[in-house]
Amino acid sequence: MKNIKFEPVIGLEVHAQLKTHTKIFCSCTVRFEEQENKNTCPICTGMPGVLPVLNRKVVEFALKASLALNFHINPVSIFARKNYFYPDLPKGYQISQYDIPIAEHGYLEIEKEGTIKKFRIQRLHIEEDAGKNIHRADKSYLDFNRAGTALIEIVTDPDFRSAEEAASFVRNLRSVLQYLDVCDGNMEEGSLRCDANISLRPVGQTNFGIKAEVKNMNSFKFIEKALLYEIERQTELLEEGKKVLQETRLWDSDKGKTFSMRSKEFAHDYRYFPEPDLRPLVINNNLIEKMKKELPELPDQRRKRFVNQYGLPEYDALILTDTKNLADYYESCVTAVSDPKMVSNFIMTEVLRYLKKHSLEIQENPVTAENLSKLLIFIKNGTINGKIAKDIFREMFTTKKSATQIVQEKNLSQVSDESSLQDTVQKVLKNHPTEVDKYLGGVQNLFSFFMGQIMKETKGRANPQKVTEILKELLKTQRS
Repeated sequence: MKNIKFEPVIGLEVHAQLKTHTKIFCSCTVRFEEQENKNTCPICTGMPGVLPVLNRKVVEFALKASLALNFHINPVSIFARKNYFYPDLPKGYQISQYDIPIAEHGYLEIEKEGTIKKFRIQRLHIEEDAGKNIHRADKSYLDFNRAGTALIEIVTDPDFRSAEEAASFVRNLRSVLQYLDVCDGNMEEGSLRCDANISLRPVGQTNFGIKAEVKNMNSFKFIEKALLYEIERQTELLEEGKKVLQETRLWDSDKGKTFSMRSKEFAHDYRYFPEPDLRPLVINNNLIEKMKKELPELPDQRRKRFVNQYGLPEYDALILTDTKNLADYYESCVTAVSDPKMVSNFIMTEVLRYLKKHSLEIQENPVTAENLSKLLIFIKNGTINGKIAKDIFREMFTTKKSATQIVQEKNLSQVSDESSLQDTVQKVLKNHPTEVDKYLGGVQNLFSFFMGQIMKETKGRANPQKVTEILKELLKTQRS
């Protein structure tokens, strides 16, 4: 089979933890990294005789996500028991939705290089989360703080034909959920989790191959790497005439490979049946209309507005609207500075570079939008130049001092006095007669050399525009 070319067929299952204050069926609070088993009660730990009560906010959040993702909302949906044994599942079953979920047949459109591609989504359903196994040295523990946390599961059609497409979909989906403020999208903390079903088939064939499910991918980078590994692994098996097993595999980011966890279950293995303690969920049109009115500006809408309102290139707008917090940060700065492109350039280069270097999100940025705006205003009104601004930003980032405080403490105001600058330029030209002769003889790139020497003399504080004007005039005088 070595001469056969294979194409991957990928479908995704994304679990998003909803940003409700309390759990789905009880009043326990939801907090990350609380003391183990602190936020628990008889309901979320599955004590005999307790009854679940559905959290209304969960339904509202699920409806907002459904509307934003172009789903058909079912007027009646049914909760079901999904039966399986796992230590962190206290009841021995999970309350979920099966044959009639809250929403079906949605899609998400993604634009890349001017081309829009639609990815179909089979269903969106509501369910509760399990607890967490904690393994330490020679002992294992169970933490039920997460048990009963509200989730929506978003199941796509097998529409992805590359690892890159799959990772891009999850990135865009997270952005939508963050804009809706229904999920914080933190993959490292597990509030957004992605599993992938992947199979290979000969190019041109319509039948699906045998799929493997890949779990434990907690970043966009790992989603792409794990799927690329699986494509390579399954290709080698098929080329050698071997079969791909239907199984669940875990991604090991340290080793850069997947390994077998267990054989893949089928739906009938879970023995689904309607949850007897919960009535059917009835959604009326009034609630749907209410949720429609509460929908915010979504990522694609904001991106288009940034292009039209601020005149930004598509690329800038795409980067700046990746998360709602970043888009809000940008707009706060633009309101104060009134120079959309300058703000965009500084955020995309300096701000995002430092955040990446220190593994921080924009909301963790020690330089507030207000403080960055003051720094950019200094550049705009000529108080400092761009090079000094970068140095100041670095200090603002590490010390949390304001731009005003740093400029005053270090006397970094830009030198714009024409008389002072003229003296400096004359001094530089006098100290480099050989270079002046070469420039006058036609070596034009020496102009940059003179600029560098002038900046060195003024410790980077000279106004580059005024220096350029003076330098051109003095060189012109020497030529004549």
